Amino acid sequence: MVRIRILQNVVSNERINIMHYADRKTILSPGNGMNIYRGCTHGCIYCDSRSKCYGMDHDFEDIEVKRDAPRILEEQLRRKRKKGMIGTGAMCDPYMHIEDDLQVTRKCLSLVERYGFGISILTKSDRILRDIDILKAINARSRCIVQVTMTTYDDELCRKIEPNVSSTSERFRILEEMRDAGIPTVVWLCPILPFINDTKENLRGLLDYCVKAKVRGILCFGFGVTMREGNREYFYRKLDEHFPGMKERYIERFGDAYECRSPDSNELMKILRTECERNGIIHDTKEVFTYLTEFGSGTKQTSLF
Repeated sequence: MVRIRILQNVVSNERINIMHYADRKTILSPGNGMNIYRGCTHGCIYCDSRSKCYGMDHDFEDIEVKRDAPRILEEQLRRKRKKGMIGTGAMCDPYMHIEDDLQVTRKCLSLVERYGFGISILTKSDRILRDIDILKAINARSRCIVQVTMTTYDDELCRKIEPNVSSTSERFRILEEMRDAGIPTVVWLCPILPFINDTKENLRGLLDYCVKAKVRGILCFGFGVTMREGNREYFYRKLDEHFPGMKERYIERFGDAYECRSPDSNELMKILRTECERNGIIHDTKEVFTYLTEFGSGTKQTSLF
């Protein structure tokens, strides 16, 4: 792997972040997953992608950019015998800060549209609105689904949990813009942090956004957060910074458990199911993933995410 280190300013917190290029032979996984970047500058305190099990050999904020990603993607798309959905954003957000300058995501989306594939894209950033022209073109030609992660209704609390990315109200605007453009949306309602945002008020506020934006589906894997080596240590440092005493509460309640489930999870899930069924929103996990991966006449890929 060849690295070129470039200084990149992140305006939101005025820190210097380093990015580097890496040589890769492929952009698409066998299941049509597309990860252009590795690492992230959004600073979400709970991020599972920090976990050591993913084998990232550089600092998480030192963004790896796949060199010549559009060229490699075009070669792979050209060789595909069958068109289908391309999924991106499950591991690292395609709209982090350096996308403003590099526009690699935009270039790759243009290729997806040119070759007649569909796109299922997940983000927390309103930078995606820059590319709404291409997303509309993809949706007109094949299929486009925009997915948005939403965890915290209160913007002030959101800034502590997800400090360098679009606030929840700004993400709601993404959903509205996509609705008005005729592009279907799905909300990832996770993770929900025990003792921090696992309240009925938080959930009802997020669901109100979803209903107003007429989202097609909501993905929720239960109310809680997962912890592994790498992301647990970072999470605890941020708890000490923003929520004094909360780390000790987590340690006492969950120890070294992978799954840290809210004590109110069952009650919150009942509210979610009731509101989704009342408003015609898909909420069964299997059904939502089927919706995300279908292409054409029932063709689907099960490994986009």
